[in-house]
Amino acid sequence: MKRIIRANILVLLDIVIVNLSVLLAYYLKFEGQIGDITPEFLDKIVFLLTMSTIIKIICFAAFKLYSSLWKYAGAYELVTVFAAAFIANSIMFAYVIVDFELSGSLLAPRSIFAIAFLIDIFLIGSSRFAYRGLRRFLHGEVIRFNNSKRIMIIGGGDAGAVVVKELKYNFRLKCHPVAIIDDNAMKHGKKLNGVHIVGGRDKIAQTVHKKQIDEIIIAIPTAKTKDINEIYAECSKTECKIKILPSVSQLIDESVVMQRIREVNIEDLLGRDPVKLNCLEIASYIDDRIVMVTGGGGSIGSELCRQIAYFKPKQLIILDNYENNLYDIHNELAYKYPALSIEAIIANVREKHRVDTVFRIYRPHVVFHAAAHKHVPLMEHNPTEAIKNNVFGSLNVAQAADKYNAKRFVLISTDKAVNPTNIMGATKRLAEMAIQGLNRHSSTEFVAVRFGNVLGSNGSVIPLFKRQIENGGPVTVTHKEVIRYFMTIPEAVQLVLQAGGMADGGEIFVLDMGEPVKIYDLAKNLIKLSGFEPEQDIKIEITGLRPGEKLYEELLMDDEGLQSTGNNKIFIAKPLFKDLDELLSEINTLKEKVIINSADAVEYIRDIVPTYQKAENGVPGKDIANLV
Repeated sequence: MKRIIRANILVLLDIVIVNLSVLLAYYLKFEGQIGDITPEFLDKIVFLLTMSTIIKIICFAAFKLYSSLWKYAGAYELVTVFAAAFIANSIMFAYVIVDFELSGSLLAPRSIFAIAFLIDIFLIGSSRFAYRGLRRFLHGEVIRFNNSKRIMIIGGGDAGAVVVKELKYNFRLKCHPVAIIDDNAMKHGKKLNGVHIVGGRDKIAQTVHKKQIDEIIIAIPTAKTKDINEIYAECSKTECKIKILPSVSQLIDESVVMQRIREVNIEDLLGRDPVKLNCLEIASYIDDRIVMVTGGGGSIGSELCRQIAYFKPKQLIILDNYENNLYDIHNELAYKYPALSIEAIIANVREKHRVDTVFRIYRPHVVFHAAAHKHVPLMEHNPTEAIKNNVFGSLNVAQAADKYNAKRFVLISTDKAVNPTNIMGATKRLAEMAIQGLNRHSSTEFVAVRFGNVLGSNGSVIPLFKRQIENGGPVTVTHKEVIRYFMTIPEAVQLVLQAGGMADGGEIFVLDMGEPVKIYDLAKNLIKLSGFEPEQDIKIEITGLRPGEKLYEELLMDDEGLQSTGNNKIFIAKPLFKDLDELLSEINTLKEKVIINSADAVEYIRDIVPTYQKAENGVPGKDIANLV
C-alpha cells in the first residue's frame, strides 16, 4: 500500500513538472515577453499541455520511474530520467511535425521541446534526489562524524568504489571513509566518490596515524595472494581492525556490499589463484559412470564426493570404515542431489575379501582411493597400522579395480612420499610403486596424485593452532624453520579430478603447491587474525621436531623429472617402475614381518623403498602393538 501511495505522489508531482516545463520553455523561448506569443500558440496551449502530460507520464511509467528505489538513486537512475525525458519530448516533437503536415497549422514552436527536455531532466532529477535527501533526513540518517568509525579502504578500483559509496550513503553502518590506498601512482592525489586516494601501500601506517583510522577494508578481490600477504603485513603493523572483500562476483547488489565484507582469515593469506578446470575433460570420465571413493568420509574423500556429484555420475559409491563421517556425507549429498544414486558402504580396505565383494557387486568404472592413515607422529608410534592400511589396503583396492575392469584408478598420495623420513611417507611411496607396477599389466589406468598439506583437513595444523589460541596459548611449533606447502581442500580436489582426466596410466601427477610457508609465520599470522599479539598475548613455544618429521617437504625425487600438462598447476613425474612380481613378493614378505615383529617390518620397508631414510631427529617410537 505504501508503495502505491508513493508512486501516486510521484505521478502527481510529475504532472505538475511536465506542465511547468512547457510553460517555462515558452517563457525562455520568448525571453520573458509573454505578449510576443502569437494567439495561434496561446489558443492551443491547453491542448498542448494535455497531450504533453499524457505522453510524458506514459513514457516515465514505461521507464519505471515510479518503481525505482529512489532512496538509492545514483548515476543509473539519472540516466533513466535522461532517456525517459528524451523519448517523451521526441514523441511530442514528432507529433507536432505530423500534425503540421496534416492540418497546416503548428501546435507549438518546435524549439519548445528541446528546452522542455532540459527542464524535465533538471526538475525530475532534482525531485528524485531531493526525495532521497528528505527521506534520509526524516529517518535521522545524517552523518555524525564524531560517532562514526573512520575507515581506510585499500584499493581504488571498481570494488573500492562500491565500498566507498556504501559507507558514505548507508549511515546505519556508522562508518566514514576518510582515505583510500592504491598502488597506481596515476590515481594518487585524486578522489574516488569524494574520498582522497592518498598513496600506495607504503603510506598505510602513516595514513592510519595521520587520519586516526579505526578500521581497514581490503577491497582488491582480483589481487594475488602475494599482494594480499604484503598488504596485510603492512596493515598488521597498525592497531586497526582489518577486513576483506572476497570477490566482486559476490557483489550482486550494491546495497548489500557490506554484508560481503568479512574478517581476514588464514585462507586469504595462504590461498592461491583460482583453479581453472577443464570441465569437459572431467565430465568425460565421470558423467554417467559408476564412481567409487574410498575414505569417502574424510576431509579429502568427502570433498571428492561433493565435486564428483556435480558431474552427474551414474552412481556414487562412498566407502569408509568410520560410520559417523559416512553418515554425514551421505545425508548431505542425498539432500543436495536427490536424483543421484548413492551407496554408503561401511568397509575396511584392509579386508581383501570385503573389498572384493564390494567391487564384484557395484563394478565401479572409476576409483578414487583416499583411504589412508596420514598422521606422521601417530604412525611413527603405530607403524604396522600404517603398513596395513596404506600398503596392504591400497593394494587390495587396486587389485580389485584390476580384477573387475575399472577404467581408472586414482591414488591420493602425498609429498611425504618423496625421500620419506617417516613410515607414513614410506608406505605411501610403496603404494605409488604398487599401482605403477600394476599399470604395466592391467587394462585399468592406474595413476597417483601427489600434493602437500591441506588447509582445514582433519588433524591439520590450523585447527590445532585455533584451539590453542582459544585456550590462551601457548601455540606449539616444532621448529622455527619448518616449512610446508599448503592448499585448500576444494582446490586440491579440483586438481585431483583434473589430473584424473589427463591419465593415460602409470603417471604420478604432481600438483603445483605454490610457495612454501613457514609454520612459525603461520602461527604468528593466525594469532594476529584472532585479535592478539604474538609473544605478548599468546606465546609461541618451540617444542622440537617430532619423530619422522622433516624441516621441509619435497614434491619430487631427484631422478623423477617433470613434464608439463595442459594445466599449469599439474605436472607429471617421470615413471619409475619396478618389476611387479618382485614387488608383490616383497609385499608378501612384509606381511609376514608385520605379524612377527614391527621393527623388522619397518627395516624391511627401507629395502623395498630405497629413498626411505631415518629422520635426523631420532628413530621412530616403539609400536604399541608390540607392547601388549
